[in-house]
Amino acid sequence: MPSLDTGETGSIITVNSEEELRRIVGEVGEVVLRKDIGRLDGHARDFIATSPFLLLATSGSDGTCDVSPRGEEPGGVLVLDDHTLVIPERPGNRRLDSLRNIVANPQVGLLFVVPGTEETLRVNGRARVVSQAPYMERLRVRGKVPTLAVSVEVRECFFHCAKAFRRSALWQPERWPDRGARPTLGRIFKEQLDLEWSAKLIDDDLSIDARENLY
Repeated sequence: MPSLDTGETGSIITVNSEEELRRIVGEVGEVVLRKDIGRLDGHARDFIATSPFLLLATSGSDGTCDVSPRGEEPGGVLVLDDHTLVIPERPGNRRLDSLRNIVANPQVGLLFVVPGTEETLRVNGRARVVSQAPYMERLRVRGKVPTLAVSVEVRECFFHCAKAFRRSALWQPERWPDRGARPTLGRIFKEQLDLEWSAKLIDDDLSIDARENLY
C-alpha cells in the first residue's frame, strides 16, 4: 500500500512497489525491453570511441551510492571485446569513492555522453579494480600510465533516447546560465569549509592542480 506522510502543505503519498509504479505509468513496450542487447556491438563501440565523458555510478556494501564524472580524450576508454571495457583511473582527489565502492560491491552503471548528441549510451555490469594488466600501456597519455583502471564486464547495454537532453537544452549555448553569476569553486570551498585562505588563492591552487596533475 502507498505510504502517507504529512507535509507542510498537505499529504504526500509515496509509491513503494513496482506494481504501484506500473499502475501509474503503464507497461513498458516490447521494443524498449528488447533494446538491451547485453553486449558492445558496433554501434555501442563507435559511440564509446567518440565519447570524451562518462558518468560512473557505484554503490557501497551498505547501499550508499555515488556518481563520479570521468573525462578522457575520445577513444580513451578501451573496448577489449563485446563484453569488456576498461576505464583508466586518472589522478583525482584521492577520496576513492568509486573504487572503494567497487571493491565492496562490483555492480556499476555507466552513462556515455557525446557533446552535441542528445542520445546517450547506458552500460551496466560488474567491475573490478585493476593494478596490472597487459592493456595498461594502451592507457598511456602524455607519457603517463595510470596506476589503476576499472575493468567492466558488460551485462546490459542500450541507447537512451533524447528527451532528457531536449528538456534540459544542454547543448544550446543560448540557454546556458551566465558563468559570472555563479560563485567560483574557491569561494564555495572557503565558505563551506571556513578556510582562512582567500577564494582567489584557492582558485589559483585548483587551477594549477588541474593543469599540472591532469594525468
